[in-house]
Amino acid sequence: MRNVIIIAALAAQTVNAFPFLSEMPGPNPSRFSPIRTASNVKRQSACPFHANHQGAAPYNSKYTYTGAKNGLPGTGIGGIKVPADGDTAHAFEAPGPNDIRGPCPGLNAAANHHFLSHDGITTFAELVDMQQNLYNVDYGLAVALATLGVGLDGDVLTGKLSLGCDATRRTSATGDLLGKELGLNGHNKFEQDTSLTRDDFFLASGDDYTFNSTLFASMASTCAKKFDRDGLALYRYQRYQSSLANNPNFYFGPKVVIIYGAASFLYELFPSFGPEGTPDLATISSFFGAESDGSGGFRFNNREMIPANWYNRRLPYNIPDAAAEILAQYLKYPVLLGGNAGKGNFDLLGSYNGVFEGGKFTGTAKDVTCLLYQFATENVPSSLAGVLELPLQIVEFSIGKLNPGIK
Repeated sequence: MRNVIIIAALAAQTVNAFPFLSEMPGPNPSRFSPIRTASNVKRQSACPFHANHQGAAPYNSKYTYTGAKNGLPGTGIGGIKVPADGDTAHAFEAPGPNDIRGPCPGLNAAANHHFLSHDGITTFAELVDMQQNLYNVDYGLAVALATLGVGLDGDVLTGKLSLGCDATRRTSATGDLLGKELGLNGHNKFEQDTSLTRDDFFLASGDDYTFNSTLFASMASTCAKKFDRDGLALYRYQRYQSSLANNPNFYFGPKVVIIYGAASFLYELFPSFGPEGTPDLATISSFFGAESDGSGGFRFNNREMIPANWYNRRLPYNIPDAAAEILAQYLKYPVLLGGNAGKGNFDLLGSYNGVFEGGKFTGTAKDVTCLLYQFATENVPSSLAGVLELPLQIVEFSIGKLNPGIK
């Protein structure tokens, strides 16, 4: 794919322009090659430990959903009530003090319903099965997202991933020998600046995972309480402008395709029956664990859950669908890619081969798909954050998982 050279060049440029990125934590590739290591920065003061780990609730012949099991493809036939009537194994259970939750409400809700391990330490197979059975995500996209998560934030040897904080001692096969496995809280991987409802890493002393009720209220207001593509594209633009103005270490690189994709989940996956349903305030609040504070605002209730009488989408949400939505959102309010090298000093990413020109993405939906593949398989971990070679195991894991599903 043509983006191999593009991304490698962008990586070198990015580290030079935004040196703070090279200080972000992550796997220590110096165990494999003489590459600069990363230093530690603040995360949660203590990551919860659950002594009695139990996996996701098993599926059975009575409640099959799409039939996905053991990381294999399901039927892709949706329109199924979730949880099914009588399926007590997938009833809601609020997280306890020793359960890990992170910045992704869709995953948090899945764990709260035991579609993922309730303690927040999940696996590649659980992630692939859950996405298909709960949301009717297409197998190819489910594998791509699980590969990105485990490959960049978890452990490819064990296939384990923390839904939130650094739980290396529980996810890694080698302890911290190869460095910390930060979980989904890890900055500039899945979690990035301009999150819908989480603060920028550098604006909140490293807390990029806690629900921000003010941001949720702003999103609801901008979207006029209907969280569709138009409203979320506008809100994403507003979050960009806010970070640009206030975050001296703001970074908005090529991996923002992931957060545009995550925004599409609010109207493609979260409504009952997916795009046939309505992404209204009640639905989105349920998944985000938001409730009225009685004075016009919102507060977090620690109950991220599937709404009552909810059905997953009829047709699977696949990679071309997601790529088209990513591009559609971006093109409504095109913004410059790059970052602040100090407040008020924005530095553009360069132009490469027609995919990035003048600091903007100028490619097609097919190029978006290609970028997603490259992020998981090529030499660009942690959003181009200073480590220019992935450990060999991560590359082999990612290519092995993705090649059968992405053409």
